[in-house]
Amino acid sequence: MTHSPATQQYKEKQAGDLQPGDFVFPPGDGPAEEIRTIEVLNDDYGVAALLLVTMVDGGTVRIAVGSSVPVGDGVASHETPEPTSPESAASEPDTGASTAADGDADAQAGPAVVVPPRPQTPPAYTGPSAEELALIPEPDGTPEAVVRAAAANHKGQSGVHVLSERLAKGINTKSGSCLRDLSDLAFDLCIVLRDPDHALAVADLLNVLPFDGNLDRWASIERGLALSSFICREAGQAERAAVYEKLLRAPESQEEDPFKARINARVRQRSLNEPNLYDKEIFRAIDNGNHEAEREWRFLRLEALMFLRAHGGSKTIGEEELARRIGNELEAVRA
Repeated sequence: MTHSPATQQYKEKQAGDLQPGDFVFPPGDGPAEEIRTIEVLNDDYGVAALLLVTMVDGGTVRIAVGSSVPVGDGVASHETPEPTSPESAASEPDTGASTAADGDADAQAGPAVVVPPRPQTPPAYTGPSAEELALIPEPDGTPEAVVRAAAANHKGQSGVHVLSERLAKGINTKSGSCLRDLSDLAFDLCIVLRDPDHALAVADLLNVLPFDGNLDRWASIERGLALSSFICREAGQAERAAVYEKLLRAPESQEEDPFKARINARVRQRSLNEPNLYDKEIFRAIDNGNHEAEREWRFLRLEALMFLRAHGGSKTIGEEELARRIGNELEAVRA
């Protein structure tokens, strides 16, 4: 006898809590089916929007991330009126009283499915303490004075001159273009001109700005924090580097909904595991003999590697490998 959600015992579960091995009732009157895989699909803004759930039998169901879905209490069966949970089925002792028919059914069913534990809410982000923040020194004068002092050591460098002149007229930390100019200046000072001290002073004008939810503005601050972490790690200032790395994770504390926090954590981990390192673009520039384009793409790759290193690496690229790759890209862009 087939049991629909109306007649079987079931409960609701948030889409973000579903895991392979769970049993859900697809739309219609069919029985609960076991989940094989779950893929998170993003919208055009990079936000998790849809779950593509694939069943063991090959069927698929699309579920909005905010939905609640009916799930079975255990292993779905087309003939058993009272499904039992996989855990209880796996732990129930064999009394030897099963009939031959039961034995045949067990042989066809195979081993019991063990449902993995429910994913826990990611740990709450903990920002740096007041003592740790004190490791970031106060600027030596006004922000404009910091910029002028950094540029004064590099007269004749047109890129730095253009940026510093524009910023010296007045730094508005509410302006996204101004924040981008500051991060560009810090990178030029460190990577191109090999002046990490002034680069860090300029980047610190960005590093102390809080995350306000504006991802466009945050991108420039994030660049400054990743660069600052790299500079301090290279200089042996591990404690100060750790402060920048904590600040880099500020967006991870903004989502208060546990379900959305789990989805965001999965998306974030995927981006760390599968970073865009611009391989195709770099190879295309090399094939075309376009050295300037190759350098620009390698610069972007270097930024991505620094960001990964500030996060402590990922599941696919460890810290030692990141350090090696960063060294290679530094040589390439400085050549």
